[in-house]
Amino acid sequence: MNATAYVLICVEAGKGRAVMEKVAQLKNVTDVEAVLGPYDLIASVSGSDYVEIGRLVIEHLQKIDGVQKTLTCNVVNFEQ
Repeated sequence: MNATAYVLICVEAGKGRAVMEKVAQLKNVTDVEAVLGPYDLIASVSGSDYVEIGRLVIEHLQKIDGVQKTLTCNVVNFEQ
């Protein structure tokens, strides 16, 4: 199984660029963009399954200095 998700990230004020650069370096992060609104960054991530994605978020992404909170949105494929 191949799994993908979008991770919405809230960042401490003034740390957006530094967090974005660190997120972009993580294994299985395919893209990261700065956005305006209730979240500051959106990362596209992939993995062999959603357990791998969960570990990426909990064990790596959330530990980056400046990350306040995350929201992971798993992608659902209607056609398989």
